[in-house]
Amino acid sequence: MASYLLQISYSAEAWAAMIKHPQDRALAVSQAVEKLGGKVGAFWMAFGDYDLIGVIEMPDNVSAAAFAVAVAGGGACKNVKTTPLLSLAEGLEAMKKAGTSGYKPVTAQK
Repeated sequence: MASYLLQISYSAEAWAAMIKHPQDRALAVSQAVEKLGGKVGAFWMAFGDYDLIGVIEMPDNVSAAAFAVAVAGGGACKNVKTTPLLSLAEGLEAMKKAGTSGYKPVTAQK
């Protein structure tokens, strides 16, 4: 399964609701992710540009996109960012493959 970094910012209305009735939203996230065939890693509350940071595993990009669309469409989040993650081994494989691609930048000597 592929890993994805989630970065979520709550709307003012969502913060007001959670201040009134504090809750751990990881349970709601877990249920939705699992229903789409994925698994939840760790989640953290944060401050700054994003309020919630987490890592999930999903079977494919379509499932990850479905989850992101569901969260964004719910209205409680004003910003949802999903970033595909590569393992270090995958990153090394990509670097090796890039070296064989034959790509020449416009600045390359002729």
